Amino acid sequence: MTARTIAGDWHPGTIPENVQLDAGAHIETTYSFHLYRSTRPTGIVFGTNSSAYICMFDMGPEAQFRVGAYTLLNGLWLIADQSVVIGTHCLISWNVVIMDNFRASTDASQRRRMLEIFATCRKPEVFAPLAPRPVVIGNNAWVGFDCCILPGVHIGEGAVIGARSVVDTDVPPYTIAAGNPARLIRTLNKENHVVANRSS
Repeated sequence: MTARTIAGDWHPGTIPENVQLDAGAHIETTYSFHLYRSTRPTGIVFGTNSSAYICMFDMGPEAQFRVGAYTLLNGLWLIADQSVVIGTHCLISWNVVIMDNFRASTDASQRRRMLEIFATCRKPEVFAPLAPRPVVIGNNAWVGFDCCILPGVHIGEGAVIGARSVVDTDVPPYTIAAGNPARLIRTLNKENHVVANRSS
């Protein structure tokens, strides 16, 4: 098996064999795969001329991630145990977190037990993750910096998510959503002109 390294990489790692790079796809550093554990035949597909800068792909054994052509990931932290799909021509700004699984129980006693086991230096994999819910981001979407996209969310084509938003429900195509929790701010047409302002 030939090592898949990146020329000039500051981290002495490799790109996993089950990561598919289409023509022109660019990954800045193999450190992005430090938490990568997918054992699927194809764990990640990077579309044509897509790019990933200073990202972290924290993926469980059954996780799959697909990035569309010409999509830019700039400092994304991906937490996936099943499926996350990002369409073509998307812009994912710095410090965005996208997760299809919370990986911790809402039950305080279970969280307490989890922390007690972590304190003994046992591997976190002793815990079965919560049921994951796939995340889908449509073509031409723009997610602003410091956003958090929660499990099960679908962001429609052409949608814009304002900076530092927490998205816990679906966002319709060609809309602007922002806030914590994110709410609809404006509706856009396909040429990105504002056709309705719902904040007034």
